[in-house]
Amino acid sequence: GICRAFITEGWQQHAPMKLVTSGPVFRYERPQKGRFRQFHQLDAEIIGAAEPAADVELLVLADQLLRELGISDGVTLQLNTLGDAETRDAWRAALVAHFEAHRGELSEDSVTRLDKNPLRILDSKDPRDRPVADSAPGIDEFLTEEAAAFFKAVTDGLDAAGVAWTRNDRLVRGLDYYRHTAFEFVTDRLGAQGTVLAGGRYDGLIGSLGGAETPGVGWAAGVERLAMLIDGPVGEALQVAVVVEAEGFESAATKLLADLRRAGVRAELFATGSAKKRYERALKTGPAMTVSFQAGGVSPRILRAEGIDTELVAGLIA
Repeated sequence: GICRAFITEGWQQHAPMKLVTSGPVFRYERPQKGRFRQFHQLDAEIIGAAEPAADVELLVLADQLLRELGISDGVTLQLNTLGDAETRDAWRAALVAHFEAHRGELSEDSVTRLDKNPLRILDSKDPRDRPVADSAPGIDEFLTEEAAAFFKAVTDGLDAAGVAWTRNDRLVRGLDYYRHTAFEFVTDRLGAQGTVLAGGRYDGLIGSLGGAETPGVGWAAGVERLAMLIDGPVGEALQVAVVVEAEGFESAATKLLADLRRAGVRAELFATGSAKKRYERALKTGPAMTVSFQAGGVSPRILRAEGIDTELVAGLIA
């Protein structure tokens, strides 16, 4: 959508353009954890910049986003190069020859990919494909001098910016308009859908849509997947548990609860269910202090002195 708008709306005059968009997206695939029929996507793009510095800028932005959301721990940036058109053509031919020689060892899906999109066999999850895929020729031996220099500039830029990355030479993109940098931020905290954010350089896309040849690089992240990685808000610890262990004290306990809360004390009332088990239930909430209404009177008990004004509580009980 963004690249079509770049062509039809005359945005070429503004190149290089830096864009961030967000909104709902729909997919056809079967829903599963972290993969919904409708989801929301955040995109960041730089269109019209052919320099590796643009790739670095977007990768640093992605890394900073994950850090500010507090979800960077356990997330790894996997990086690869797809080279330029000359590199890709030579590598593709070598891969096809390799896979054809082992056609009988491939899964049914990969045999289909061999005729349509052989690069995708490299990242097949089918265990039957892994021996053949793992022994396939890597892209590095086919990189042109220019493509190798581009990738080095990207990795040097990431190192300078302090962004940790790891090489995954089996990370590919199936569409022919992708060039040079391909990347994914991945985690094992989302089950099978482990990709948190992904992108790459798509220098051939705008030309394939009928526009002038224009370089571009970008990434996308599913908002729901990001949200799944964000821990829920940590509730503040309970300070006082007010426990009714004998009949006739409900009103007094309710008054104390109200007084405590008005004084800014985090308090909870335990006055329902089995009277014998109320105190046990109260202890499980981890309060700093308990106040029990028993047949013999009011019985305060300090369990943890830190984080509570015991004199304030004692004054409200009196």
